Amino acid sequence: MKKHQLQTLSPIDGRYAEKCAALRDLFSEASLIRYRVITEIRWLQFLAQERDITHIKTMPDSMNRALQEIIDDFSLDDAVEVKKIESKINHDVKAVEYFLQNKLSEVPGSTDYISSIHFACTSEDINNVSYAMMIRDGVQVIRSSLEEIGSKFRANSHQWCDSAMLSHTHGQPATPTTMGKEFANFLHRLEQQMGLLEGMHYRAKMNGAVGNFNAHRIAYPNIDWPSISKTFVQNMGLEHSAYTTQIEPHDWMAELLHCCIRINNILLDFSRDIWLYISFGYFKQVLNEDEVGSSTMPHKINPIDFENAEGNLGLANALFAHLSSKLSISRMQRDLSDSTALRNIGSGFGYAEIAYTSLKQGLDKIELDKETMHKDLESHWEVIAEAIQTILRREQIEGAYEKLKNLTRGQDLERQHFTAFIESVDLSDSVKQELLNLTPNNYLGFAAVLAKKI
Repeated sequence: MKKHQLQTLSPIDGRYAEKCAALRDLFSEASLIRYRVITEIRWLQFLAQERDITHIKTMPDSMNRALQEIIDDFSLDDAVEVKKIESKINHDVKAVEYFLQNKLSEVPGSTDYISSIHFACTSEDINNVSYAMMIRDGVQVIRSSLEEIGSKFRANSHQWCDSAMLSHTHGQPATPTTMGKEFANFLHRLEQQMGLLEGMHYRAKMNGAVGNFNAHRIAYPNIDWPSISKTFVQNMGLEHSAYTTQIEPHDWMAELLHCCIRINNILLDFSRDIWLYISFGYFKQVLNEDEVGSSTMPHKINPIDFENAEGNLGLANALFAHLSSKLSISRMQRDLSDSTALRNIGSGFGYAEIAYTSLKQGLDKIELDKETMHKDLESHWEVIAEAIQTILRREQIEGAYEKLKNLTRGQDLERQHFTAFIESVDLSDSVKQELLNLTPNNYLGFAAVLAKKI
């Protein structure tokens, strides 16, 4: 850890800085400024291509190259320069406009373009496009982590497809499953939500101060500005929002964040289950000789990665839940409360990425203890009561369910108790043998098949 990381307000940029490096390059203040620079430049270039906008000349290749160099060479020093301008004028987007004017003033032949930077725009035209691109790029980072987690789920599902395990419903022993099938359950849920995440539409608008192209039309009344706006937004790789106030309504952000919450809840559910399976002894934790589990109890090896994931998933969801509710509400044509809230969206992604990294680490540190799982099953013969009563129903034995209920409910039973019960029922020898062959370790249904199939 670097010294400055010891003085950060948030652990995202301190203790967990390395885990969030890729996201920091997207969601930092400097990155937001860069996205704004990109949007301003692309809008200027786009307008210069429109022949009906007569006051902006067609750009020569040299000017397009100069503008592209501003984007490609944008540095932390450039971001600092923008912030210096902002400190004087107290407006973040206008500071970007002035920064670009200063930059272009150094380029030969730029006089015809400097005054057209930010033409007919409101700040939110620039911001909403910039944030949409930022969030789109940020989702790609977390998708990569989620795909890695999904790959680990799939590998464990296949590897442990037939590793029999006592299940628990309401915290009590229940019908056996396999560890692989339990991993398959989480993988299936995760993949469903990731499919929705992949299909998300990142929306933006470019329609002026209150969404009506007022400034655009007063300058050029005969231009189809709604169509131009749509084309520009689509050229930026985004979906067009045709009906807005000053701000794009952010409903797509709420949809995206709700999807992220569902993904995180799936992984939160998984983390808690694995924590419990570790406490049952179903998993051994890989020992690191250099690590300390407790400051006072030398024997401890704790499931800290899954606990870390649980804590950070909760923090991510808290931010996502607030933002998904906050961002889609704005007084009349606009209030500024969404702006300060939206600046924190990177923190939500940061907490999520910390959790995903911890989950991946935790999954690499566990080994299945099949012997413990086998012993646990052998201690709970009552879980095959379901199988026996179902076969008795098939054989049309009257009161089948009630017979097994009376035998098993609240009782500690072993194999011999079921053997005696089976022998006491009027059944053919073949059916009795079918029942006698049942054990908690082989009463697995299609668990192994389902785990292999995913």
